[in-house]
Amino acid sequence: MRDSSSNLSNVNAAHVVPAHQAFHLVGVGGAGMSVLAHLLHDLGYTVSGSDRTEADTLPELRELGVKVFVGHRAAQVTPGMIVVASSAIREDNPEIQRAHQLGLEIWHRSQALDFCTRSKDLLAVAGAHGKTTTSAMLSKALWDVGADPSFAIGGVILEYGTGARLGRGREFVIEADESDGSFLNYAPLVEVLTNIEPDHLDHWGSREAFDQAFVDFTARIRPGGAIVACGDDAGIRRLAPRFHSGAALVSYGFGAPLPGAALVVALGEPRLGAGHAEVDLRVMRCHPEQLLFHDVLRLSQGGKHYLLDAAAALGAAAALNECVGGIDFGAFCQSLSSFTGTGRRMQFLGEIGGVRIYDDYGHHPTEVAATLGAARDLAGNGRLLVCFQPHLYSRTKTFASEFATVLSAADEVVVCGVYAARENPTDGADGDAIADLMGEKGQFISDMYAAGDAVYNLAKPGDLLLFLGAGSITHVAHDLVKAHLGAGTS
Repeated sequence: MRDSSSNLSNVNAAHVVPAHQAFHLVGVGGAGMSVLAHLLHDLGYTVSGSDRTEADTLPELRELGVKVFVGHRAAQVTPGMIVVASSAIREDNPEIQRAHQLGLEIWHRSQALDFCTRSKDLLAVAGAHGKTTTSAMLSKALWDVGADPSFAIGGVILEYGTGARLGRGREFVIEADESDGSFLNYAPLVEVLTNIEPDHLDHWGSREAFDQAFVDFTARIRPGGAIVACGDDAGIRRLAPRFHSGAALVSYGFGAPLPGAALVVALGEPRLGAGHAEVDLRVMRCHPEQLLFHDVLRLSQGGKHYLLDAAAALGAAAALNECVGGIDFGAFCQSLSSFTGTGRRMQFLGEIGGVRIYDDYGHHPTEVAATLGAARDLAGNGRLLVCFQPHLYSRTKTFASEFATVLSAADEVVVCGVYAARENPTDGADGDAIADLMGEKGQFISDMYAAGDAVYNLAKPGDLLLFLGAGSITHVAHDLVKAHLGAGTS
C-alpha cells in the first residue's frame, strides 16, 4: 500500500473521530499492528482485523475483545469503518479494494500510530542505519529504569522476544521509517537522527528530496521537544542548520558537537574487542556549562557503531529528562551494558563443525561495512565468509560499486539474486553486478539456497560465516543451522 504521508487530512487536529468509531486493521497479526490494535482498543474504539495466517499474536487479541479473521475477504470490511494498513499491504488486497469501493478512510499504519500516541511522550528514531538497535536499546533501558514504555520497532529485542509491547507508562518508542515517507506522519516529543545518508531513492527520486524529507521531519517536533543528532555524521552536520529552530538540539558522538547544541553526549576513545566495546562518556549541559553525568559504558557487542547507537539512546534519555525528568543515567547505562542485541543484527545462530553462523540485516553499503568490521573482530584467527543477498534492484543499481568495495573486506563472498520486495526486475541490477566487480573474491549464484550451500562448503573450522541482507536470506541461515543442529538451536 502506498503511504499517504503527503496527505495528513485523516489525522489532523480538525478530524473528529467519534467515540463509537470502528477500526479494521489489515495485517493485524504483525507485531506493530497488534500493538496498534491494543492501543485503539484501550482508547475505547471497536477494533477488528485480519491476517493471512494464524499469527502468534491473534489469541491475545481475541481475549482482549478484538474480532480477528484469518484470511483477507472483502466482506470483512463494512460501511463506516476506518481501515488501517501498512506499506506491506498491496493495493490489490480484497479488503483494501472493498474500502475504496465503500469510500472509506484508509489510514497508513504510521498515521494510526500517531493518532494513538498523541497523549504519549513519543520518541521517534530515524536514520538510514542504526534505527532498530538504537530503538531497542532505548526501549530496554527505559523499561529497566522503571518507565514501563511502549515500543514498536523493526526488530525483535532478544531479551523480550518481541519488537512491540504495550506498556502503561507515558513513553512510547518507535522506529520511524523514512523508506516510504511514513515518518512524516509522526509528531514526536523527541526525535533521534542516527545519520542521513541517501537511500530509498526509488521512492524519493533524488538525494535532494531525501535530504528535504529529514529536514521536514524535524519540523514535525512537538513544542518543547528535542532533536538528538549524531555530530559525527556528515549528512547531519551538513543539514543541521536547516533543522527546526524551535527544538532543543542534543548532539552525540566521538567528535566535536553540533553547533548550537544544548546538551552533548561526548564519547572518548573507543576500546574495541571481539564481542565487546567500551568507552568513557560524559553528558553535559552547554549553557551554562555543566557536567550532568560521566561513566564508562561497556557493551556486549563489538563495533564502534554500537557505541554510537548507545550514545543516541542515552541522548534521547537526556532529552526526555530535560522535558519530563525522572531518568537515572547510571541505571540507564547499566541497562545498556546488559543489552544482548536484536534479531538479525549480528545474531549468533549456532556453530556447525567449528564454523560459527551469524545472521544480519545489513543492506546498505555503510551498514555492511560496519557489520563486516565487527564480524572480522569476532572471526579472530578464522576467515570471514559472507553470503550476501542484495535488497531491491534500485539499491543494487545505485550502489553496486560501493557494495563490491565493502564486501571485499571478507575473505570469500557469494552473492545471490536480488530480493525484489516491491520492485520488478531491472536489467543489469542483479547480484552479478556486484560480484563481477569483486574479481576472484566474489562469485554469483542466483539461487539463495545454492549460494548458501556454496559458501558453507568453503568454510573450515574456526571460520565465521555471515548471512547478510534484509530479505529472505535469513531463511537460508536458519535452515542450515536447523539441518545440522536441530530446530532448538536457532
